[in-house]
Amino acid sequence: MALRLPATRLCRTTTSLTTLTLRPLTSALQTRRSPQQSRWLATPTYPVTQNSLGSQGPTAMVFLNMGGPSTTDEVGDFLSRLFADADLIPLGRLQSYLGPIIASRRTPKIQKQYAAIGGGSPIRKWSEHQCAEMCKLLDEISPETAPHKPYVAFRYANPLTEEMYGRLLADGFGNGKGGRAVAFTQYPQYSCSTTGSSLNELWKWRQRLEGKTGALDDGSDGTIKWSVIDRWPVHRGLVEAFAQNIEKTLAEYPVDRRDKVVLLFSAHSLPMSVVNRGDPYPAEVAATVHAVMHRLKMSNPYRLCWQSQVGPQPWLGPQTQMSVDEYVAKGQTDLVLIPIAFTSDHIETLFELDEEVIGESGHSDTIKRVESLNGNPVFIEALADLAKTHLQSGIACSTQMGLRCPGCKSERCAESKKFFAGQQLLN
Repeated sequence: MALRLPATRLCRTTTSLTTLTLRPLTSALQTRRSPQQSRWLATPTYPVTQNSLGSQGPTAMVFLNMGGPSTTDEVGDFLSRLFADADLIPLGRLQSYLGPIIASRRTPKIQKQYAAIGGGSPIRKWSEHQCAEMCKLLDEISPETAPHKPYVAFRYANPLTEEMYGRLLADGFGNGKGGRAVAFTQYPQYSCSTTGSSLNELWKWRQRLEGKTGALDDGSDGTIKWSVIDRWPVHRGLVEAFAQNIEKTLAEYPVDRRDKVVLLFSAHSLPMSVVNRGDPYPAEVAATVHAVMHRLKMSNPYRLCWQSQVGPQPWLGPQTQMSVDEYVAKGQTDLVLIPIAFTSDHIETLFELDEEVIGESGHSDTIKRVESLNGNPVFIEALADLAKTHLQSGIACSTQMGLRCPGCKSERCAESKKFFAGQQLLN
């Protein structure tokens, strides 16, 4: 892999998408997309299609993710920000000294890896596309909160959180005008290293860029009112999108071998120091895996493994690379890799899984990776369903988000959680 870092956000699972309230919109979504768009989808921010203002609108929908360098020239800055984040890569008291050294030494190698997948990460393209398409659906199914305006905030690459927040203010949110915004994590499974870090960064820039600006007629203080979709590991649409992609890949194997193919679900690993602190990520990833296998009626043997380990300290295992090597050594060469914690392609799928794990296995004809979610209409439908349910709920964040890890010592984490949990929505 490339970075070998821990990643790259509830309802009851069902076994069929027929219960998904947004299913009729799938065909409409597909008709809006040309074949060329489906192949590449290199999209800028989409225009908002809803002209009328709903009783609770407009609403900013902000996708949170790690991000990735769009060009090889951006790799150095990306790694510098990444290794400076103690929430993601805890380096102790020497973080400010070790982080830049590690980033500088790794930059040439990582630049070559991004060059091998086309010169940069496609994660911005897909994030902007997913958010814009979701907002179009929301304008249709939640007119009271329309127009829904799409924004993307990356933790380590452009557009950074502070850039996104500046755009919000320039677009008429906050600055004494109030308005509502939803921070929508694109990590389906919550970790303090990923969603937690992104929310801490959002809270930091909110404190820097927005102060109390005086009471409005509705009694608010004129700042943006935030709410958070902080995890969604077993949402039925997410599960269905994964399951359909797995079924599509399994269909490529001969019928007599198909039910013996081993499904290897792969997610970003975490340092055991983070796991032992009480981080909920391993349990939530496992919940996604179980929900997907339940939808597949436990059709195949499966295991959950972990990728992207870096450094000498103990990490959550088994590692994906080791798992593939060991199964091949045992004679099991029909394997399907499923990137279960990712919502789009990026370096970890396109290089680590495709080029390293599969490419170096010697069995690229029988070891396959399922297609990433990317522009999958079922997945975008799921995003819209999640957002609509959240907007109608009147809650600022999940009950689970307000609970700190048993071993958490971060005061910034405590203040961030307190802020988001205390936001009053505009319903």
